[in-house]
This record gives sequence, structure tokens and C-alpha cells, in this order.
Amino acid sequence: MSSSLLQVHDLSKHYRQRGINVHVLDRLSFALEGGTWTTILGPSGCGKTTLLKILVGLERADSGTVLVDGAQVPQLGSIAYLPQHDTLLPWRDALGNAILASEIDGRSLKEAKREAIELFEHFGLGGFEFVYPHQLSGGMRQRLALIRTFLAHRPILLLDEPLGALDPLTRATLQTWLLEVWSELRKTVLLVTHDAEEALLLSDRVLVLSERPASLQRDQAVELPRPRDRGSADLVARKTALLDLLLVSGGA
Repeated sequence: MSSSLLQVHDLSKHYRQRGINVHVLDRLSFALEGGTWTTILGPSGCGKTTLLKILVGLERADSGTVLVDGAQVPQLGSIAYLPQHDTLLPWRDALGNAILASEIDGRSLKEAKREAIELFEHFGLGGFEFVYPHQLSGGMRQRLALIRTFLAHRPILLLDEPLGALDPLTRATLQTWLLEVWSELRKTVLLVTHDAEEALLLSDRVLVLSERPASLQRDQAVELPRPRDRGSADLVARKTALLDLLLVSGGA
């Protein structure tokens, strides 16, 4: 595990809800290699979002360690995080939202805008740089949030169901765009999704979590050449096997 970019070792987490102790994560361990795409699947409520919040520094684990490039995660902001809702700032135009992390980090705004405009074109948002979030459709808002996440220039991107609220056609289109951008930038991605097909289309590897308290139930490499055909017999068979596993675990 020493060569891994992200190492998660024996993470455990409990909550206290209405006087009841809720065990969310149970000694969860895994590691991510740099430049790879890993997806987490698991039953609803098993702790997937809690895990991402611990990794990014928004919550604390009760026990266990998180290492980035062999060192303890130093502070909030060392890993880029896209939550389930886009959290765009309504008073900033699309370009202003995209370069927010660059401003916070004190990087060159000229360079940040140049990078952002390139990604706007890549994500089908060319010409929308100066509109405001309320003027964008749901799919366009999510593309903008993804651009902002990529432009944070963090080595690891955590994506919490970024396409879950989109219609099937928009979702399929964004899956293709997202994979193209990742193929160029080669960030290390950890995605949470409820969609087994999406996991198989995008990922190098799928981690399947058990029902709460979550532990690692399966670590499965996706050894299929890209681009992948969602209708291929191999992918459909793998999807069926993952869904069967999730049903046994308590439902997706």
C-alpha cells in the first residue's frame, strides 16, 4: 500500500441519534493508485457519503487513518469534493463559480480563466461563461460544478452521485464527457453512485460496501477496454452480478 496515492485503513464511525448509537463504518480499508478511477457502490444509508466527508475532512472518524501520498491528510481542502448538490454561488456567474478554488488558493486568475474556458468548451458550456446559475438547466449546473471540481487542482477528486438527479439522456452524455476529461487530466477519482452500469462504464475498479455498518464486501477490477458498450454481453453480465450482490447486501 505504500505506493498508493490514497490509503484508508480501519476507518470506523459511530453517530448518536436520538439517544441511539448508530454504527456507520466498521474498520473500512482500501487504497487508490494515482490516476485511476474507483467507484463505490453500496446499499442506501450504508455510509458512503459519510465516508467521503471523512476523507475530505468535513467529519472525523472515531478510529482509523487516511493518508494521501503517504502522509496524514493535513487539513480541509487537500482533496477536492463534489457533494450531491452542486452548491454553486448564485451571486457569481458561471466563470466566477468555476474559478473559485483558484481564487481561494491565490493562483493566477488569468490562467484560471483560460483553463476554465477550455473546460467550458469541452463540457458543452461554451458561450455560457457569464450567465448565472439560476439561468442554467440542471444538467448544465452539474457540468459547471464538475468543472469547478476539476479546476481545484487537487490530486484526488471525490464525487458524490454527481449525475444522480439527471435525466437518462443527459446522464449518459455527461458520463461520456466526464470520462473524456478524466482521460486527459488523469486525476485520481473516487465516485459514489447507486448505478451499477455507471460504475462499470467509468471505473477501473468497483468497491462494494455492505449494509451499515459498512465494510468492504467486494473489490472488483473492471478489466474492459474503453470506450465501453453499455449493451455488451460482458458489461451486462457484470452489472447483473453487482446488482445481485447489492440486493443480498440490503438493496441499492
